[in-house]
Amino acid sequence: MATTMTAAPSERTNLGPMLIIGLLFFIFGFVTWLNGPLITFVKLAFNLDDVNAFLVPMAFYLSYFFLALPASSVLRRTGMKKGMALGLFVMAIGAVLFGQFTTMRMYPGALTGLFVIGAGLSLLQTASNPYISILGPIDSAAQRIAFMGICNKLAGAIAPFAFGALVLSGISTFGQQVESAPTPQAREALLNAFAGKVHLPYMVMAGLLVLLAIWIARSSLPEIKPAGANSEGAIGHKDGSIFSFPHLWLGVLCLFLYVGVEVMAGDAIGTYGASFHLPLEETRFFTSFTLGAMLLGYVAGLLLIPRFISQQRYLAVSAVLGVLFTLGAFTTSGYSSVLFVAALGFANAMMWPAIFPLAINGLGRHTEAGSALLIMGIAGGAVVPQLFVHLKQHIDFQLAFMVLMVPCYLYILYYGMVGHRVGQKSGA
Repeated sequence: MATTMTAAPSERTNLGPMLIIGLLFFIFGFVTWLNGPLITFVKLAFNLDDVNAFLVPMAFYLSYFFLALPASSVLRRTGMKKGMALGLFVMAIGAVLFGQFTTMRMYPGALTGLFVIGAGLSLLQTASNPYISILGPIDSAAQRIAFMGICNKLAGAIAPFAFGALVLSGISTFGQQVESAPTPQAREALLNAFAGKVHLPYMVMAGLLVLLAIWIARSSLPEIKPAGANSEGAIGHKDGSIFSFPHLWLGVLCLFLYVGVEVMAGDAIGTYGASFHLPLEETRFFTSFTLGAMLLGYVAGLLLIPRFISQQRYLAVSAVLGVLFTLGAFTTSGYSSVLFVAALGFANAMMWPAIFPLAINGLGRHTEAGSALLIMGIAGGAVVPQLFVHLKQHIDFQLAFMVLMVPCYLYILYYGMVGHRVGQKSGA
């Protein structure tokens, strides 16, 4: 059973809201995909090992787990539009905290800033993902989210280059300069100056986020009531419990694993390349290669879904590609292996656009809560990379990568083929 809005707007009516939400997804992408180069940055600025440097994505993505459900409660009171504006304000506060504490070289404070940025994003994502999913027919939701993904990954591809130019320039010789510093005071001065490079960019980011929040609050973005636009279509819905939608809970796990493999391919690719002893001047840009591949994947999704292939079938195909590219990374080395990891971006591109609408399909009055549970699944981006950096201390890093990634893709394959139908009415 397709899920449609109670009074579906025309294509022209949808264009304005889609462009506004597309701008928000651009912001999501720019902020989120800074985590890859930030791992390299904090490793140098705070003199950290891989495990502690990977607390950057952990702090960022754990905020989704803790704050997605409170975000759904906030959205029920504020409405989606005001909730999005509030999320941008919270992100601005987080940007100020990160910039200030990093300049002071207080790592726990910097991580707190990233957690607050993630909190604002959890509010934005809890609102914007179901919003764009139910802005039209559910069977073409993956296509609309693919457009959002292009905005997201275009920003993500730009972010490492912008951050590299503003903050990481000269990074290849910085470590040598620190090691050869004549006195501890000179060493600290170099580290303080390096850490202070993020202050101005993050203050500017905070200001832009505040201006964008004001614009969103005053925009003509229409309110959509998810419960009224997404009719209930699962077998056990009559008991009134969200636990009667097994396809949702299977989808939460699927999205958890998906975000884990996405962050591994995007944020961890620099560390993966550095394990082959490739130069930092090159590895700091590897995240952009993954995001470039994701852009190609989104374009393919826009062209193919739903005209030539259903979103659930495309999800299954993407999972198979994920397994094949992971095996390719394991059986090669150096730049060839890194390119296979970057190619995972193509495989991952259409996973979120397919998983999210499949998981919220037919939730009715539980749509907001179901969306929040799915957003909580973003915590996979905190857990899977941490497992990787711990595991690679005990076994070969390529083997650790494969052991984590292949099971994740196999479960995503199951959800695309079978899991999304569990508990659904016949023909749903």
